[in-house]
Amino acid sequence: MESKLVSKFKKSLAQLKSYCEAEDFKGWDPYDGMNSKVFQALPIKHWDLARLAWIQGFKRSPINLRKLLLVPKEYNSMGVALFLLGYCRLYKAAENGCIEFGTEEGLLDRIKYLTELLLQMKVDGYSGACWGYNFDWQARRLFLFKKDTPTVVATAFCVEALIESHKITKNQKTLEVAMSSAEFVLEDLSRTTHGKGHIFSYSIKDGNNTVINASLLGAKILSYSYKYRKLEEHAVMARKAVLAACDLQEDDGSWIYGLLPVQSWKDSFHTGFNLDAIETYQQNTSDTSFQKNIDKGWTYYIENFFEADGKPKYYHNKTYPIDIHCPAQVIVTASKMNQFKSYEDFLAKTLRWTIDNMQSKKGYFYYQIKKGMSSKISYMRWSNAFMFNAMAHYYLESNQCL
Repeated sequence: MESKLVSKFKKSLAQLKSYCEAEDFKGWDPYDGMNSKVFQALPIKHWDLARLAWIQGFKRSPINLRKLLLVPKEYNSMGVALFLLGYCRLYKAAENGCIEFGTEEGLLDRIKYLTELLLQMKVDGYSGACWGYNFDWQARRLFLFKKDTPTVVATAFCVEALIESHKITKNQKTLEVAMSSAEFVLEDLSRTTHGKGHIFSYSIKDGNNTVINASLLGAKILSYSYKYRKLEEHAVMARKAVLAACDLQEDDGSWIYGLLPVQSWKDSFHTGFNLDAIETYQQNTSDTSFQKNIDKGWTYYIENFFEADGKPKYYHNKTYPIDIHCPAQVIVTASKMNQFKSYEDFLAKTLRWTIDNMQSKKGYFYYQIKKGMSSKISYMRWSNAFMFNAMAHYYLESNQCL
């Protein structure tokens, strides 16, 4: 007989999968306010303060204003990549005889569909394959990211998804596109020297150049390139980014978000990104010299960002807002680090809390829970794609189909 958690999990994933497929993986995003046809018709779209206020109003409002203000549901490259990663995990489960969420044939069709969609979303005009977001984004008053401005964050998720797709489909074109992203990192991103290493910029646009997790995601891309192409320079350049990030790790294992004065917070899911990226670097290059950094980072992660009942915390020193990224990322990070079996009870507790408190009866997951009015809007990339990928990882790792 199935345990209550197994039954709850299977029902939850089935509902989420059905919801996302019915929407064809299109949806809204916390930051897509400037896609409003109303806003684009107004002259204030040229004013940075108005852009910032408009985006933050959409992001913070517990009421979804998008239908009223004509924001269309669209594909987001990072969201598509996360869905592709999740379907690749479900395919591996199906290979093991676990077909509750699709047969090998059916899942392969879905993988091919999402792979082609992701390839079509690639941004042209740069040294290698890269991806951005489907909306204009005003980051404070410092800079404006126009729609499809490539970022290393979106690109890293797309690269990993295409590599996982290649492992299944054996499509050489898919792998070649993913590998070319190394040239985007080396040629199109800027680098800031730090100690014996460097920090890759967040994007091709200047102004957000010292974000630790973004730099590590650049290293992650280069490490994949080294694994498949054996270009020594790529391993060297990746290592320098890891060196800088580990130098910036505090003695207790924590990381701040970035080096700008306004980026000194410590949060859960970016810590997960950091650990995932360093672990991927080590696996791809066989350079294990950063294991101590990983170990103390993992200990800090699980001891400071989750409460005893499984409730995920956003920040190390306060709980709210509870963001759906947090429970999703810890499952993926544990899987990447081969820590799933050792922490299965911990992960099960967090997953149970998340399903009970952050999933709609319609199948989608909420964005954030706050002390006051929570945001229960369905965001396709931020909420549903992250949870779909996490739950597919959980399904494969826990062998719940057996």
